[in-house]
Amino acid sequence: MSAHQVRTANGRAQRRPLSPHLQIYRPSITMVMSILHRITGAVLYFATFLGVWWLMGLASGPKYFAYVDDMFRSWPGLVILFAITYQLFHHAFGGIRHLIWDADFCFSKQAAERLGLWSLLLAVACTALVWVLGWWT
Repeated sequence: MSAHQVRTANGRAQRRPLSPHLQIYRPSITMVMSILHRITGAVLYFATFLGVWWLMGLASGPKYFAYVDDMFRSWPGLVILFAITYQLFHHAFGGIRHLIWDADFCFSKQAAERLGLWSLLLAVACTALVWVLGWWT
């Protein structure tokens, strides 16, 4: 672990340890899932503006709604909607994982890692299910 020097009140230099960071810790599934849970929450916050834009298009009349709807139905729009769908499920299952921990379950390392993998797999499966069912209807 590295150290850096600080000056004490009497003016002497003293070596203090630095706090360990990602260079020290080996990433684990629970660490990655926690970071992704925060990222998906932030992205979903900004994705809300796309939903508001769609609703504003709906309220603005058929011509502007057709424009907004065409944007969402374009390939870039579909990719963005697909990513938002995954992030919504990922964040939801991450929240359920935290609720399970709040209920004082699955705190062992193996159980926490299993829970993280399950939430990841369920997010992928639910995203695929929504898009497959949506494609056929």
